[in-house]
Amino acid sequence: MAGSRMKLELSRVVQGGSRLGVLKGLGRTGQQSLEVPGCLLYTHFGTVPHLTQDTLHTLSSLPSVSQITLSNIAEHQEVLEEFKDGFRKFAGLHDTVLYCSLHDPATPCPTGYTTNKTVSVWGSGGRIELTVAKFMALQRTVQPDWYQSMADGETWQTNTSRKRVRKSVDRTLAHLDECLLVHKESQELEGVEVFGVVEGGDILEERVRSARETAKRPVAGFCLDGFQTGAMDQALRTQLITAVTKELPEDKPRLLQGVGRPDEVLACVEAGMDLFESFFPFQVTERGCGLCFSFDISPDPERAVLELEEGKDSAGEMQQNGDVSLDVQTQMTSFEINLKDKRYQDDFRPLVEGCGCYCCKNHQRAYLHHLLVTNELLAGVLLMIHNTAHYHGFFGALREAVANDKLDLLKRRVLRQTERNE
Repeated sequence: MAGSRMKLELSRVVQGGSRLGVLKGLGRTGQQSLEVPGCLLYTHFGTVPHLTQDTLHTLSSLPSVSQITLSNIAEHQEVLEEFKDGFRKFAGLHDTVLYCSLHDPATPCPTGYTTNKTVSVWGSGGRIELTVAKFMALQRTVQPDWYQSMADGETWQTNTSRKRVRKSVDRTLAHLDECLLVHKESQELEGVEVFGVVEGGDILEERVRSARETAKRPVAGFCLDGFQTGAMDQALRTQLITAVTKELPEDKPRLLQGVGRPDEVLACVEAGMDLFESFFPFQVTERGCGLCFSFDISPDPERAVLELEEGKDSAGEMQQNGDVSLDVQTQMTSFEINLKDKRYQDDFRPLVEGCGCYCCKNHQRAYLHHLLVTNELLAGVLLMIHNTAHYHGFFGALREAVANDKLDLLKRRVLRQTERNE
């Protein structure tokens, strides 16, 4: 692990924290790369929900890294062990880098099941308790390209005591040391990278201690946990992330768990984050909604007028959404439109004017409304195609904005829906 191939080459660091660069040396061959700021490809058991591999690859500019989670995989350990050739081949994945996380970011995880020696994940069959030995046995079976170490992530709630937060940091560091020890002795994990997890709840001193201690270990990068939507307000999140990133080395990537909303992504990029999990399009799709926010930062007066008119159309609907609540799995945001709404039954425009995805090029809002109210499976397919394309397009615009000093302009574009609602 001392000879880690994964390396973050930064081409630009904006005063205040935003970083632009390329994460190189990914995969067992070290030939793949990922642009930052960027996101991973969210999957359920290796598959993007609603989409086959063929359908998925009609989309351009997909990330080179797919996220899989032990909450999906742990209950299939015996089958995978019998298969012997790792998860990539088992799931029919070929040209992607696999990152294995502990929990599914789109699914709330019950708290109160962590001990000094174990953490729990939740599959379709219920709770699965993992010791370090079982956790590492799973990694040997899955054979990912990189994985996050085991961690006690149960301190994100605002009423968590200082003592409990301190214990979480201590446990997470102890788990990391054990994981690294087993990793070093495992031939099957040769060339696989480990990300250390930074915990600390909402307590600044514990966040800094967790980051400082994790950075001393031979890890390839860092996962920042406990900042998910609904856990804390953005001002506190920004303050804590800024303090944490000061303790982390410049040339190692920082992955933020549980944050997907575009406004929150922008704030966290400004605080120094590099990578995000792209579960947000899936959540929007499950609500029967379509992402419909502007991130175009090229000067085009005609397009600006069109956006303004479109914004007026949907402002009434958006106003009832309010801001984020703790029920983040079902709470609609101001970045999407609810296509189940009757107003769309005779709306013959594409979901987003100018969007090049299959859904927008071939279908209208009225058709999507019809599919949703008749419970057709195609609704989820078309929405997931668009939402995935739109979200990854946003990250492309984000990198362009950092490169060209247009981050403030992008923020104004993205936040205009929210501002109109206030």
